[in-house]
Amino acid sequence: MTGMGTIINVAGVLAGGMIGSLFGKFMTERYQDAMMKVCGLCVIFIGISGALEKILTISDGKLVSGGTMMMIGSFTIGTLLGEWMNIEQKMEQFGEWLKAKTGNAKDNLFVEGFVTTSLTICIGAMAIVGSIQDGLLGDYSILAAKAVLDLIIVVVMTAAMGKGCIFSAIPVAILQGSVTLLAGFMEPVMTEAALHNLSLTGSMLIFCVGVNLFWGKTVKVANMLPTIVVAVIWAFLPI
Repeated sequence: MTGMGTIINVAGVLAGGMIGSLFGKFMTERYQDAMMKVCGLCVIFIGISGALEKILTISDGKLVSGGTMMMIGSFTIGTLLGEWMNIEQKMEQFGEWLKAKTGNAKDNLFVEGFVTTSLTICIGAMAIVGSIQDGLLGDYSILAAKAVLDLIIVVVMTAAMGKGCIFSAIPVAILQGSVTLLAGFMEPVMTEAALHNLSLTGSMLIFCVGVNLFWGKTVKVANMLPTIVVAVIWAFLPI
């Protein structure tokens, strides 16, 4: 069944959110703060490992790096576009709307939990590649694996930041469902080079999410999201 991967992934996020909510009820503010730091540390290293995997290669027995121009160009153009569109503010406004509609008006961490968790589990090649594979072949194995990873991440984040994290299931459903439906159009675009660029820039954005978790909000990660699109386009430029 086409779309089963997204359904499984959304179910994993919801399950993780419910489990995390149960744990969170028994945690004092001190423990929640500690869990926030743990989330940040883990997300930072997930981002670092993913980026280094794409940046570094072995050539003639030596470790060499590449993709510098692509990184600089994509992040510069992408961030300018994101700031112009003010994506971060729009996500926060949607979070505030959800907060009011779901009766969580007194939850001070609701919006932060929603935005941070959404960015963490939506950015990355697994979401795109898995959705395309599901749409074209009905093979949801990648998204099923992602669902397990997301479940664990959402458990920890919900325990630390509360119910807002559960609603990250909404952008997961929208993003992956849309890619699954448009898989036939997207497949020719997702070449090996395009996926390489997407994975690299996506991992760097995940690193920024971790920085915000560990040190407080210092980077407007949502305003950098167009970087991923620019990075994919970059793969087709004669540079």
